[in-house]
Amino acid sequence: MIHKNSLLGLFVFGAFALSWGQQTKIYTHDSAPYLKALSLYKAEQYLASQALFQKIKNNSEDELIDADCTYYIANCAVRLNQSGADELITSFVEEYPTSTKKNAAFNDVADYYYGNSKYAHALKWYDQVDESNLTQKEKEPFYFKKGYALFHTNQKKASKKYFNLVEDSKVYGSQAKYYLGYIAYEGDDYQEANTLFDQVKDQEKYQEKMAYFQADMNFKLGKFQQAIDLASQRLPLASDAEERSQLNKIVGESYFNLKEYNKALPYLKEYKGKKGKWTNTDHYQLGYVYYQRHEYEAAISEFNKIIDGKNSVAQNAYYHLAECYVKTGKKQQALNAFKNASEMDFSVEMKQDAWLNYAKLSYEIGNPYQPVPEVLASYMKAYPNDLNNEELENLLIDSYITSKNYKEALVLLEGKGGYNYKVAYQKVAFYRGVELFNEGMFNEAKNHFDKSLKEPRTKNITARSQFWKAECDYLLDNYQEALIGFKQFQQKDSLTKYAEAKNLDYQIAYAYFKQKEYAQAVDGFKNHIEKSKDDIQRLNDSYLRLGDSYFVTTDYWKAMEAYNEAKKLNNIDADYAHFQKAISYGFVGKNQEKINDLKLFLNDFANSQYRDDALFELGNTYVIVNESEKALKTYDDLVYKHPNSSYVSRGMLKQGLVHYNNDSNEQALNKFKQVAVNYPGSAEANQAVATARLIYVDLNRVDEYATWVKTLDFVEVSDADLDNTTYEAAEKQFLQQKTDQAIASFRSYLQSFPNGLHATQAHFYLGQMLYKKDDKEKAIPHYKFVIDQSRNEFTEQALVRLSQLYLENNNWQEVKPVLVRLEAEADFPQNVVFAQSNLMRVNYELAQYDQAVVYAEKVLKNPKNSDAIISDSQVIIARSAIKVGDENKAKIAYEEVQKIAKGSLAAEALYYEAYFENKDSNYEESNKTIQELTKNYSGYKYYAAKSLVLMAKNFYELEDSYQATYILERVIENFTQYEDVVEEAQIELQRIKQLEAKRNSSINVEPLEDNKNQE
Repeated sequence: MIHKNSLLGLFVFGAFALSWGQQTKIYTHDSAPYLKALSLYKAEQYLASQALFQKIKNNSEDELIDADCTYYIANCAVRLNQSGADELITSFVEEYPTSTKKNAAFNDVADYYYGNSKYAHALKWYDQVDESNLTQKEKEPFYFKKGYALFHTNQKKASKKYFNLVEDSKVYGSQAKYYLGYIAYEGDDYQEANTLFDQVKDQEKYQEKMAYFQADMNFKLGKFQQAIDLASQRLPLASDAEERSQLNKIVGESYFNLKEYNKALPYLKEYKGKKGKWTNTDHYQLGYVYYQRHEYEAAISEFNKIIDGKNSVAQNAYYHLAECYVKTGKKQQALNAFKNASEMDFSVEMKQDAWLNYAKLSYEIGNPYQPVPEVLASYMKAYPNDLNNEELENLLIDSYITSKNYKEALVLLEGKGGYNYKVAYQKVAFYRGVELFNEGMFNEAKNHFDKSLKEPRTKNITARSQFWKAECDYLLDNYQEALIGFKQFQQKDSLTKYAEAKNLDYQIAYAYFKQKEYAQAVDGFKNHIEKSKDDIQRLNDSYLRLGDSYFVTTDYWKAMEAYNEAKKLNNIDADYAHFQKAISYGFVGKNQEKINDLKLFLNDFANSQYRDDALFELGNTYVIVNESEKALKTYDDLVYKHPNSSYVSRGMLKQGLVHYNNDSNEQALNKFKQVAVNYPGSAEANQAVATARLIYVDLNRVDEYATWVKTLDFVEVSDADLDNTTYEAAEKQFLQQKTDQAIASFRSYLQSFPNGLHATQAHFYLGQMLYKKDDKEKAIPHYKFVIDQSRNEFTEQALVRLSQLYLENNNWQEVKPVLVRLEAEADFPQNVVFAQSNLMRVNYELAQYDQAVVYAEKVLKNPKNSDAIISDSQVIIARSAIKVGDENKAKIAYEEVQKIAKGSLAAEALYYEAYFENKDSNYEESNKTIQELTKNYSGYKYYAAKSLVLMAKNFYELEDSYQATYILERVIENFTQYEDVVEEAQIELQRIKQLEAKRNSSINVEPLEDNKNQE
């Protein structure tokens, strides 16, 4: 808009005329100094005039002379802009209240300020003029000037009164009518404005100035063709850039209102906005012109600049923006725009149509803000008689599955009747169960498979639910229930059509194996071996477990055959197969073959975890074949090379027994004493003490024995029988599974014998029973007692259980040293994996990221790890890298995660794929990745929310302000449970709005309280 005052300033005209009062007669002829002073005043030599008047006053004794001199001295002070000039005028009036120059003084000063365009100062003095004392000739200029001064101090209502007084003046009438017309124009009284402007239109000096106003008035009166004609005539003559911009806007918008969109386009494009800023309406009009011309990308670039719109223009803009997105294949963007248009009530028809399109698009591409079934159901509820509802109901039923947000879909389906809804419920419950299974939440998964089985509407879903429920039971150690489930699944028709059936024999065999039903396990593993040759790892494991089943049922030759087959595959656990085959020779009396195979094992498998087992077995076999020296040397190798092995105490005990059997009593006693001191309370220590007692008795050195044994805390010689008896009574209750009685008995035993012969066993069994009763806090001190003793047969199990208890309570500091010990001391490979995989997690939680990565890389080196453990390891590496700012490493790790991850880890990996694409300025690709995440993993809301914030950033970089702000507002509205995400969204929304407000005057930005320095 043209600054109206910039035009009005051109219209001030008329020379300043000083009103002179009648000169007192005595000064008209005979006072040369006075006349000279007055002449200097008229010649605008104010300083000289003032000095001369002051001299005259000083030498005069006449009051009239004094009054006139005081008047001119004050007037000169005003014109010289001297300090205190106003006070001099006031003093003159007060000192000479009857002077004929009083009114003239006020008017003269006012006119002076008026002539210098100091209108506020002029008004101060005009207000003191007594209008009734003005002559008729003086009144017209006074009225006009005071009106003009009021006009220019934005007191237009007051100015109107004075302009009206001179409306018919020959001198001031035209100017007054012009300003009255302008006041009417500004007050939107276009009829009055036109009437007044018409009265002065024949005067050339006004025509140029009124051209814009008349064009604008015609536009505002809806006379669009007249507006076009007037503005078009003026446009080539306009020299002012702002006027040209406004004239283009008048022509363009007039054509727009006449629906002549092609003609409107060039003019609307030339508009520069008010003070360089457009409004939402400006963007809408240009966008709609492009829309009508099918230039959809150009239309989008205008519509998407309309943010924060809350009126009919905005609803229209968002609806047509959505249509443009659809036309250009941008369905995700269209979803948001239709949603926005559907939330406004300015056009009821548009609201409904937008809502319908929003619902259908949600079904087609997914919805990141609310469950798709909820969207469809809400539309049908709002418009129950809509002709589209039959189609929508079919989409609704199908959407419970296709939305993949099974958790929320299940809530929506609860209690719904109708066959189709029951079918959907069965499927959703099943898929939610699979989702939970992949998250490792087996109890919850099992519950959902049960829900699915309660609605057996679809055969294949029923069959698959039975299978996965059995898998849950297996992983929850409910082996009998698992076996029943697998068997039920096995009875299904057309079993081969199910992917789950591929390894069914293997799974059944394992269920038998875990229940120690080895004969049935043998059949299962054999069946699997016959049917499946392509999965080498599972085939290898089947041979190993087949060998183990034969081994524990003492069918050693068949066991060796199975181990041999595993060895041929040269796959995982080849060392185990070799070791098991070697010890099997011992059970069939082939001790030399056993020795040869064990020596070969020690040579071939330098890093095997079974080396300590092999050395112990080799030593034992040398004892059997009476090669004592070799036996002793082998036990020495075990002790020195594997000092933390659970076999060390047994190996030393064996050495003592070898010496004892060879009548080397002193050497035997030395070994037994080492065992007793180094492994107090262990079974080996108790046996060492008992055997040492026999030696001392044989040597008739009983007193020496008594002295020695008193140094051992775990042996109370006088109470040994009572100790054994008390322990055996408690153990009997334990073996009979009388848990409460056993707990009481073990507690009684430990109270009587806190350092008894069986204290370690008692503490361990007590811990196990309390754990089983879910009294876990009370179990902790018993496990701690066990691990605080020297290495014993319960140490490893106690370390595992204690670490599990600490992990359940997130006691990271306490669990870390327990896991470190378990990693170092475990004999069972699965416990090493357990320790390492949890150490990577614990170190991450303790912000020890380097150590977390070390352990993650250890886990990844184990070829037997499941996909779940591998993806967990890669995630720890990635998260740690993010924490320390190594984004390159994080990127590589997340790429690995994405290959195998499921559930929440897959959502996290996709988020970071989008994150790194954003970092590389691949904004379109980043958004595609986010769309995949929100469609397939919307149930994992944290990363869905974070990805939407990232999507908003992408859209802003792609110059789509609307999408950016809309998405951020929805995140803030819908994801309040994630404070960090909402805070990030608020900061980004504020940043965008502040930037957009620089070019769009429709945007009002309230500064964030905690973000005042944000751009």
